[in-house]
Parts: sequence; C-alpha cells; structure tokens
Amino acid sequence: MAAANTESTITLPWASDFHCHLRQGDMMNTITPMVEQGGVRTVLAMPNLTPPLTTTEMAIDYGKSLQKLAPNVHFILTLYLNPKLTPEEIRKAAKAGITAVKVYPSGVTTNSDWGVLDFKIYYPTFQAMQENNMVLCLHGECPSDASKDICILNAEERFLATLRELHQEFPKLRIVLEHATTKAAVECVKSLGDTVACTITAHHLFITIDDWAGHPHHFCKPVAKFPHDRDALREVVKSGHPRFFLGSDSAPHPRSAKQGEKPAAGVFTTPILIPLMATLFETLGCMDKLEGFISTNGRNFYGLGQPPAGSITLTRSPTYVPEAYAISGSEQASLNDNMSVVPFMAGTEIAWTITKTV
Repeated sequence: MAAANTESTITLPWASDFHCHLRQGDMMNTITPMVEQGGVRTVLAMPNLTPPLTTTEMAIDYGKSLQKLAPNVHFILTLYLNPKLTPEEIRKAAKAGITAVKVYPSGVTTNSDWGVLDFKIYYPTFQAMQENNMVLCLHGECPSDASKDICILNAEERFLATLRELHQEFPKLRIVLEHATTKAAVECVKSLGDTVACTITAHHLFITIDDWAGHPHHFCKPVAKFPHDRDALREVVKSGHPRFFLGSDSAPHPRSAKQGEKPAAGVFTTPILIPLMATLFETLGCMDKLEGFISTNGRNFYGLGQPPAGSITLTRSPTYVPEAYAISGSEQASLNDNMSVVPFMAGTEIAWTITKTV
C-alpha cells in the first residue's frame, strides 16, 4: 500500500515490529494490548522469559496467551538458544510455524543467564535452521571482560567478527543483527550478503550516551553510543536500505526495577511506537522512507508478504506521552509508585498521533 500523504496526514499499512518484549504475568497483560495502540499488528515476541522459551511447546503456549490479549495481532514466535535446542527440536519448531531463534550471549542483558558462551557448539543447530529456513536473531554483544578490554561501549563492535564468521559458515542462514547501535555495525551488515539484516530501535535513533548516563529510563542493552554512531543509524534509515528495519526492542520494567540500585536494561516504546517514528522521520526529512522501515523491509526479509488488511492514519497533532502507565492489576496504585512502567519520552509531546485505524 502506497502512503497517502498530505501536509498534515499520512496513511500507512499496519506496522511490523521485529523485536519486542511482551513479558509475562501482569506486565504481559498490560503491554500486549498496547501493540495495536502503537500502530503495530505484526510483532516478533522475544523469548527471554522466566523460564526462557526453550521448547516448541513453550513457545506455542506463550503465543496462545498473547493472542488472547491481542487477537488482531500476528505474533511471530521465537525460541531461546540453549544446549537443549537440538537439530531435532529445530525441525519440530519449524514444522509448528516457529520462525526464529534468539541468541543471548551469556550475561549481557535481561534474563540472559542461560545465554551462549561458545557459538561453535551450536553449529549443528544453525545448520538445521538453515535447512529449515528459520531466522537467527543475534543480540550482538560480547560479555564484558576487563582482561580483554571489553565493556558496554565496545561490546557490540567486538561481536562483529562473530557475525562475519557465522555468515561465512552458514551463507544461506538468514541472520538478523538485533538493535544495532554503532557505525561499525551498520557498515558490517551492509558489507555482508542478502541473508544478513539488521533491526534498529526507535530510541537508538534519538539518544546517545549522554542521554542515558544518569537517566535509568533511557538505559538499555546495548547502550546508546556516540553521536557519530547515532548519525550512522539515521543515515542508513534515510537511505532506505532494504536490509534495515524496525525492531523496537521495547522492554518494559516496573519503575522499581528501573530506579533501583542497579537499573534494569530496557526502554519502553510500545504504545507510542509509530507516532514516535513518524516524528523522527519528519525531522530527518525522509517521510518517504517510513513505510519501508516500519513495514516493507522487514516483511520482505522474513518472507511474510503483504501486511495485514487495514491501515493507520497519522495526523501532525501532538501526542502527550504519559508520565507512566499503571501495570495491570494495580489500577488503584499511584503512577508514581513501583506498580507502573515509565515510557520513553515520558511527560513530553511528540509531533504525530494515530487518529484513525481501519
């Protein structure tokens, strides 16, 4: 569907978010219905729950729970890479319609304690994924290691050698470098073949290190980096490169987890996602590339075909971003207490709003 654009409105297909955390329990009940509110009807749900989604049955059951909460949304299901994820389980998962496997290097982000330490032991699994046309989603960071001079500021760049190696070993395996934050990552993905793609979040297109240092609600993993890195993300988005697309990495945490002694990693953008993207793309002067980034590019890479029927209409009219959202089951609680989740850009206005959905 071509965008219908006037001076103050734009009509687009329902968007697709290829990296989103929908959690479990009360948080899941709160966040999942917000997917449509943000302009999205296709979402790839991350598997780092407690316990993580390590079997076909667990992923299917999780998908059913999500579907009950948002029946109009297409949920793309994923498995968490772990030693028990055998080639046999991959074949079973592919037959059941599970699309992707997510890799979390050990200890790098929320619920990654079961993560990968040695990629080579998973080569038979990757081969089975390649044979069954599944997608490998990589959290592209090395664990911090002072002896190797690795920390959160260079962990992504150090990981790129692993990405290149995996692509070389499995050239037909579709690989997505998730939530890239650096110029080096952009250039690496561009240099590789058509089976390698990259998601970029909304918040990484806005912020740099100065915006999260001392601001827990802007802290995520991987962390936002330097201005030249943000510029590289913006430039590849402006170019309309077909292998870069939206993966919000929206990752809600209760206020208490974000404002505690050691803030949890995650930025929450789900309910404002597409108005936020329209605001940025207008600022960058590339509204003609918005549909590709939020819909076409990712759907083409994942082989999903046309977006769901219907459309969203955005109007250049301010959206006020709430200070917080109450977590389901705690509606009587103050939004200032621990039973709430604080969104990106809380308490500010963004330039666009969704005024019509079909």
